[in-house]
Amino acid sequence: MLRLLCRSSAGSQTLVRWARRSQRGGGLLLHGARSCTSSRRCHGTGSGEVNGQPAENGSGNALYRDSVLLPKTEFPMKLTGQKLLDRELQIQQECGFADLYSWQRERKAKNKFCLHDGPPYANGDPHVGHALNKILKDIRNRFEMLRGRQVHYIPGWDCHGLPIELKALGDLGTSGLSPLQIRQKAREFAEGAIARQKAAFQRWGVMADWDQCYYTFDGTYEAAQLKVFQEMHSKGLIYQDYKPVFWSPSSGTALAEAELEYNPEHVSRAIYATFPLVTLPPKIASQEGMESVSVLVWTTQPWTIPANQAVCYMPNAQYSVVKRADNSEKFLVATERTASIAALLGTDLQTVGTFTGSLLEGGICKHPTIPDKQVPLLPANHVTMVKGTGLVHTAPAHGMEDYSVASQFKLPVECMVDEDGTFNELAGPELQKLSVMTEGNDKVISMLKQCNALLKEEQCVHSYPYDWRTKQPVVIRPSKQWFINTESLKDKAKEALQKVRVLPESARSSLLTMLDRRTYWCISRQRSWGVPIPVFYHKESGEALINKYTVSHIAQLFKEKGSDCWWELPIETLLPPEVLKKSKAGAASDYVRGEDVLDIWFDSGASWAAVLEAESDSRADIYVEGKDQIGGWFQQSSLLTSVAVRNKAPYKSLVVHGFAVSEKGEKMSKSVGNVVDPDVVINGGKDPTEPAYGADVLRWWVAESNVFSEVQIGPSALSSARDSISKLRNTLKFLLGNLQGFDPRLQAVDPKQMHYIDQYMLHLLREYSIKVTDAYSEFDAGRVIRVLQAFITRELSSFYFSIIKDRLYCDAEDSLGRRSCQTVLEEILDGVTRSIAPILPHMAEEVYLHAPGHDKEETLFKSGWIKSSSVWRRPGLEEAVEGACAIRDSFLSSIPGKNAARYDLTVAIEPGLLFELMESLQEEPTSTTSQLAELMMAARVNLATKMPRDLDPEALLNHGTFLINLEGGVIREESAYSIAVTPTSAARCLRCRRYTANSADCLCPRCQSVVSQAH
Repeated sequence: MLRLLCRSSAGSQTLVRWARRSQRGGGLLLHGARSCTSSRRCHGTGSGEVNGQPAENGSGNALYRDSVLLPKTEFPMKLTGQKLLDRELQIQQECGFADLYSWQRERKAKNKFCLHDGPPYANGDPHVGHALNKILKDIRNRFEMLRGRQVHYIPGWDCHGLPIELKALGDLGTSGLSPLQIRQKAREFAEGAIARQKAAFQRWGVMADWDQCYYTFDGTYEAAQLKVFQEMHSKGLIYQDYKPVFWSPSSGTALAEAELEYNPEHVSRAIYATFPLVTLPPKIASQEGMESVSVLVWTTQPWTIPANQAVCYMPNAQYSVVKRADNSEKFLVATERTASIAALLGTDLQTVGTFTGSLLEGGICKHPTIPDKQVPLLPANHVTMVKGTGLVHTAPAHGMEDYSVASQFKLPVECMVDEDGTFNELAGPELQKLSVMTEGNDKVISMLKQCNALLKEEQCVHSYPYDWRTKQPVVIRPSKQWFINTESLKDKAKEALQKVRVLPESARSSLLTMLDRRTYWCISRQRSWGVPIPVFYHKESGEALINKYTVSHIAQLFKEKGSDCWWELPIETLLPPEVLKKSKAGAASDYVRGEDVLDIWFDSGASWAAVLEAESDSRADIYVEGKDQIGGWFQQSSLLTSVAVRNKAPYKSLVVHGFAVSEKGEKMSKSVGNVVDPDVVINGGKDPTEPAYGADVLRWWVAESNVFSEVQIGPSALSSARDSISKLRNTLKFLLGNLQGFDPRLQAVDPKQMHYIDQYMLHLLREYSIKVTDAYSEFDAGRVIRVLQAFITRELSSFYFSIIKDRLYCDAEDSLGRRSCQTVLEEILDGVTRSIAPILPHMAEEVYLHAPGHDKEETLFKSGWIKSSSVWRRPGLEEAVEGACAIRDSFLSSIPGKNAARYDLTVAIEPGLLFELMESLQEEPTSTTSQLAELMMAARVNLATKMPRDLDPEALLNHGTFLINLEGGVIREESAYSIAVTPTSAARCLRCRRYTANSADCLCPRCQSVVSQAH
């Protein structure tokens, strides 16, 4: 045996070619089922078959059938329907699924792994989105636990907010109900949803201590949340102001940007309106043709025209005064928009004059609908040339950029829209009480027509913000709210993100873009079901009383009594004398408590403070949520609050997964009828096309999917998952069947004594375990499945299993060769079972119950990860086996479509490295039982340094080469070999069916020895 040989460069390709060509021969029984191979050496069930072939009359095969060691196991080939469901529940019970999390938290571990659970919303039944998210997390947690880490995973629920409040109240509405009555109904509804979701998560096999979860409506959690609020307020990051916010008329509350969903098919009545220039900009007033010019603006929100306070231009852009060819009207527009506007109007536009935008300073326009009102032309950087006219109508009360302009130039911010989305009295009698988005919009357009200020109207389909709960459009209107100054946190947040690993990396740019867009975060909500903002207002002055003393006191009350006490306790208890004294305030009776509650994104974002602070690092190793959380829990909620309080991100890594969609790639909708219910997936439905798949199929679907894109689910995906698991189960059954009666603790063979192909399989198993471990570590369960399936198909089914069956079935039960094989099969069974355990915990534990080598009460998840050894990698091992495979490749190509077992093979190799390798597999010149003969699956193999002179003239000849690398490529040798193939003259053995017997009526020497020992 050579001492220093490394992997042949041709080896892996040779193995693949060998596996492919090995299927050209006759019949092979794999995992107890008939399939094809060249060997004809596999064994049937013993009923009318011997070694996979029909017994011949009078052959005497039945005499030896009982001496063949066929696979035996009680592990069922198939589990379907109620038996499958019962078995999964039985496994959960027997194998202690409910206690596993607590067990691993109590054991000693050098390393820890913290996956912080983003809280699902407690407003409905569990759905496939929950399944995708929770199972994805559980796969990683189980993997980390198996490899010895102590896992920290506390499931949580987001329990406050409008959707819960609306569902809880149903048709009752809030009319006549006190805040405490509303809160009680909302709490009961949330608790019911939590119970249903929790039961589903447990049924899916998600590992956690389900009695120790976190809920955002718990007093302890609320107290931790107020601590975050207080620290941010103390730093000046939380303030009260009157400014534009996203307002939902349908919900009656302010919204944060994370609570919006943009409807790309929203249709607006876009208009081009004229603002006559009553005072020309001084720097262009002297130019010819500047008289009777109107500024032309474009807007998709005509209802905001009455609130106009200015028209903005881009200082560095070029602007032109143009004259219509059809009626001589003159307009001021951006030069690069002239052609588009001419096409829109259907007339030529003649340029009267062109100048830089900065020259427009000092210009004043007449407001089109309000007599005697004049508005200035002002510079602004938010003006774009993508659409419109390059001049932007500016209503500070109804636009974020507009408000910035108003702040800079001290413009009035007048709100003409009430909370219900209708015009108020400031809009005038013609508009008052009209809904701004419908009849109010119509009326404004009508008023523009009456004063000849409407140049053009068109339908505009564009993206527009909607309330994500009510699915109704929102408006921007000013309101006195509580805000977080996110502008001052941006740079710190970006710096913190640079230290965070993001999967996929492409999501990082989305996170940074969202940060840049956000200047402030409105955190107050006008509802009852939430955590009250701990602020008091002076009855006379309206001044807010809020400081570290008042907030700390309220936080302690919430911790003891829950936030209901905000409404239950008298003001004197909420503001006791010692707090008032420290606050340098008057009497408690001078104040009223605030009525707003905190945005639920602040609720959930403070979870790091409530759940992670007890951990040593107080940061999670990883956050795992859907892509909708890029602007929500990942960023606005968690990152900004953590950076504000602790100057660091609450996580070290982020995993951003896609959404679950139908098999057609469509969003799931009850009206479309494409919703997949995970309960129906597991337990089956009323329709015959909805079988009971069980939890492991659902888990396989999650693992197999490319979770970084949209994840499709439907009958085809689920059926495919079931079939894949069935094939895997078939392989595991074959392994278990051939380990019947084998105890690795007593009968395992030392690797150094094993057949080389057995040692080689241990080497491949080690490579497999490394690949699987890497894939799990990269959060790529899909790659785990691909590596698993390739290993089973190529290395096991097409290669190892087809070669070893003769030795496994027909050698003596306790022979070294058979025990060597069984030792490897047990290692393979153990490695494969552990590798699939994070994905298929039910089946893995079921296999482990049948597997040899451990105490009955032991469970797989308490016994660790794959146990591979570096000792399995021996010098020269790969070259010996893969060199033989290269020769086997040539052998098979010489007899395409014929049975290799009927031929003798002569291999001639000149003295050298390759000959030494083959000699290590067959020491004698000729053999029917050598390791080389087993690998070739031929009747007999002759090994020589040159072809014999008396070679049969009818022999089939072939030649080839095999490249060997030594010492990492320092020495390379390409060895030539020749083969000769001749039909064997031996008879077929009545027991093993190999052509190795001296005559047709007797056994081959190997079988004679085995049978005689048995008797």
